[in-house]
Amino acid sequence: MDKGVAFKIPQSVMVVIYTPALDVLLIKRRDAPEYWQSVTGSRDNMYESFDSTARREVFEETAIDCRPGTPLSVGLQDWHVENVYDIYPQWRYRYAPGVLLNTEHVFGLEVPVGTSVRLSPHEHTDYEWLPCRQAAKRCFSISNAAACLSLLRGESLGQSSHE
Repeated sequence: MDKGVAFKIPQSVMVVIYTPALDVLLIKRRDAPEYWQSVTGSRDNMYESFDSTARREVFEETAIDCRPGTPLSVGLQDWHVENVYDIYPQWRYRYAPGVLLNTEHVFGLEVPVGTSVRLSPHEHTDYEWLPCRQAAKRCFSISNAAACLSLLRGESLGQSSHE
């Protein structure tokens, strides 16, 4: 390992942000413009909880504040779903040599209709609120699409899956 190179931790979160009407927020990646997704991001360190990672990533990527003590704090729910998937080849350089799999923990965040979104310009270029089915079709990730559709089924989401 090169000194000074900080590799990403292959443990991340996905946060499906949605309204009571089940419209889902999708954001377009800057580094892969054809990829629409929910908020995602890796743990900053091994001591950061997945809950803290989820709250931090939501704020960093959308400026929606669900950190402790904010009105939206109670809207963040751990769906108790874990997805294990191959890291896309174009992003493997971000991880330590030989790391090929990522484990993703899924959360949901219910927000009021009309919640303001301000994207991180370094990570994303556009966003849309879409009904669940349309959002699922737009997602590039199978696990993200499944999470969107789970809202329609009213599932508590408690199983593991593989993408």
